[in-house]
Amino acid sequence: MGYTISEKIFNQHIKGPKVKAGEFVYAKVDLALGNDVTAPIAIDQFKKLGAKKVYDRNKVVLVPDHFTPAKDIKSATQAKVLRDFAQEQKITNYFEVGRMGIEHALLPEVGLIKPGKLIIGADSHTCTYGALGAFATGMGSTDLAACWATGYSWFKVPQTMKFVYKGKFQKWVCGKDLILYTIGLIGVDGALYKAMEFSGPVIERMPIDERLTMSNMAIEAGGKAGMICPDKITFDYIQQVCAEDYKGAQGKKKWAADIKKWAELKSDPDAVYDQVFEIDVSKLEPQVALPHLPSNTKPVRQVKNMKIDQVVIGSCTNGRISDLRIAAQILKGKKINPKIRCIIFPATQAIYLQAMKEGLIEIFIKANAVVSTPTCGPCLGGHMGILAKGERAIATTNRNFVGRMGHPGSEVVLSSPAVAAASAITGKITDPRAL
Repeated sequence: MGYTISEKIFNQHIKGPKVKAGEFVYAKVDLALGNDVTAPIAIDQFKKLGAKKVYDRNKVVLVPDHFTPAKDIKSATQAKVLRDFAQEQKITNYFEVGRMGIEHALLPEVGLIKPGKLIIGADSHTCTYGALGAFATGMGSTDLAACWATGYSWFKVPQTMKFVYKGKFQKWVCGKDLILYTIGLIGVDGALYKAMEFSGPVIERMPIDERLTMSNMAIEAGGKAGMICPDKITFDYIQQVCAEDYKGAQGKKKWAADIKKWAELKSDPDAVYDQVFEIDVSKLEPQVALPHLPSNTKPVRQVKNMKIDQVVIGSCTNGRISDLRIAAQILKGKKINPKIRCIIFPATQAIYLQAMKEGLIEIFIKANAVVSTPTCGPCLGGHMGILAKGERAIATTNRNFVGRMGHPGSEVVLSSPAVAAASAITGKITDPRAL
């Protein structure tokens, strides 16, 4: 029998006989990520192990993005622990405020993610990088510490669920709507410890930004990874963000070799899947996930007169330039409803700068929105957009659990940037098609 892309990547990172889903492996890790919440714990454990140096200073990534810019003394201390460790270990990929972005938008943007890599991160949304054909998954801080010391980690090779999407999207429907619909279909534990492989004509046409959104939310169905087999769209993206790596005659040779290697990272026709779902997207409408689960989804037109207090557009799920363009398209020449607030978070400094060049920031500010520096802040109820008791937000983030964005008595509704922007104008959950 053949192999899935996930099985192929694991087989490239282990010694000995080839393995299949269900087997345990001790695999070499290409990239190990921590942030200002999880890395300080990993640093403490790393030192308790008696380790002196990380396994490879070029393969450890540290991004202070959750409580930065620091909101208080505790968060400043967390960030300082990260900074001191990065300097002590001479970490190449440490991204200080001003250089940083929301980690899962930043790493692809700076060319750290390539097909076939095995990546771990002490953050559940590390699964985002599967959009580029890498096997990436979240782990705990102690696992991260062990990996920093050894360069290896234990894994159970996951079974794979295959999703084949056919048809064409309607206007204002995008990858966020599709992944919300999918999670609603299978439930928050429907893919527990399984790789979700997204495929079919819809995915083959889908731009990288939307692929990243879909893979990002695999964890919201319990998935271990959200995989998309690399193709020309993937290769074009990598060639753009990694242009410096492929300059000159030697660079061209390297590019040709990499393309050949990556082209083989496709699941075999006779690969074994745990389940296969075929979904026609032609009738899919803009979706929302109502409190308090990402699986509590329904078409936005079915939500009547649900008032909101806050709109959040951004995060590692939907803070990319294409997301901001969609929001700007809807908000241009309009005003945010005076009874609510709208906060917009470009996911990285580069995205912020691009939004400035395109005039998007001016559109947002003229609409009476607030535009923030890149931060995960409100998504996890950290800062820059906390909800009070009784308040409700619509957000392009990835989770809407009880108390996720603030008080346990608050609520979060998940949506695409189009639905969020439309709702900002009316002050209630709104179908963008109604404007």
